Amino acid sequence: MPNFERPDAVFEEAARRFATPFHLYDEKGIRARARALKAAFSWCEDFEEYFAVKALPNPAILRIMKEEGCGLDCSSETELILAKACGFSGRDIMFSANAMPDSEFEFARELGAYVNLDDISHIDILRRHGGIPETVCCRYNPGGDFKIGTFVMGNPGEAKYGFTYPQLQEGLKSLRELGAKRFGLHAFLSSNTIDNDYYPTLARILFQAGKALAEETGLELAFINLSGGVGIPYKPEENKPDIASIGAAVHAVYDEVFPEGRVAIKTELGRWMTGPNGWLVTHATHHKDTYKHYIGLDACAANLMRPAMYGAYHHITVCGKGDLPCDHVYDVTGCLCENNDKFAIDRALPEIDEGDLVVIHDTGAHGYSMGYNYNGRLRSAEVLLTATGDYRLIRRAETPRDYFATLDIDEAAEALGLK
Repeated sequence: MPNFERPDAVFEEAARRFATPFHLYDEKGIRARARALKAAFSWCEDFEEYFAVKALPNPAILRIMKEEGCGLDCSSETELILAKACGFSGRDIMFSANAMPDSEFEFARELGAYVNLDDISHIDILRRHGGIPETVCCRYNPGGDFKIGTFVMGNPGEAKYGFTYPQLQEGLKSLRELGAKRFGLHAFLSSNTIDNDYYPTLARILFQAGKALAEETGLELAFINLSGGVGIPYKPEENKPDIASIGAAVHAVYDEVFPEGRVAIKTELGRWMTGPNGWLVTHATHHKDTYKHYIGLDACAANLMRPAMYGAYHHITVCGKGDLPCDHVYDVTGCLCENNDKFAIDRALPEIDEGDLVVIHDTGAHGYSMGYNYNGRLRSAEVLLTATGDYRLIRRAETPRDYFATLDIDEAAEALGLK
């Protein structure tokens, strides 16, 4: 269920210090997750978590990850720059991207990062832009349906990512001829999965494929990258994945397929690491009654896109009203000129008055990072609740000057005060 460990007083104090809306993150909770993951895979001598930067690309968060012994999963030049600025280098960076510019291969190689190739055509691009390293990773797409038991979790064949198995056979042989000696194998077959069997099922697919490919190609299997996909429960009635049980189940499959050991394990969790330890803190600003009952917030989809983008559920609470009955049904909306700018539709909540402090839960991953500026709306601040209980501004809110800054080539720039 959503993270209710922090009382209303935490959000009320934060809102006294910073203008809403803002995203609030919990340092203690993030560190606890990093340590729990590391403990769950402590059986593997060479385990490393590569935090998915795309989930929460803030230097303060990335430095916490570094202090907890994590690497970073980057998917663009900008994310690589951020990783470098936060002190990451070499094999503590996994560069996984698709259809990226050639220059990004070169930059990743300059940093000494692992390069995770998405397509067989990338082999020649990497050869010409940065060169083939001794250890290279490839992304696998097994096609067909991905099932856990009898339940279909998705259709990898419709995804744009990864090599087919025959392409892996051909590609790894080509990489060996170009100087590679070892390879890693990666796959991401399901998103935000709260079923404990996801990682063990994926692990079996990757372990068996990696072992067979090593025998067929003559390359050493250096590591298996289970990527991300372990999710979080956004709804109160959902169960949360048990990372200790997941790690133990992967261990059992590992011992079965690799009785001799020696193959490293990597993960690229983002949502699981930070999602439950983030909240969008906002105020109710409008109350509208027409054919439905609406509550308007000072936040909008520019601050949290997931509900508008694909109807994602985020739990909502109202500070000071947790004990009141949820006997009012509202659409909770933002201020964009789009009818999908809704954080909740037909949601049963306590009666909300203008000025109430509203908390949207589980925004610590793919929240701020998916923000945008439609309607000229500006992205919010980010605040860290530190391990010592203080509040630290880790990103200021955007201003109109930020919005107009890239217009410095236009004659209007002087009128906007940019020249």
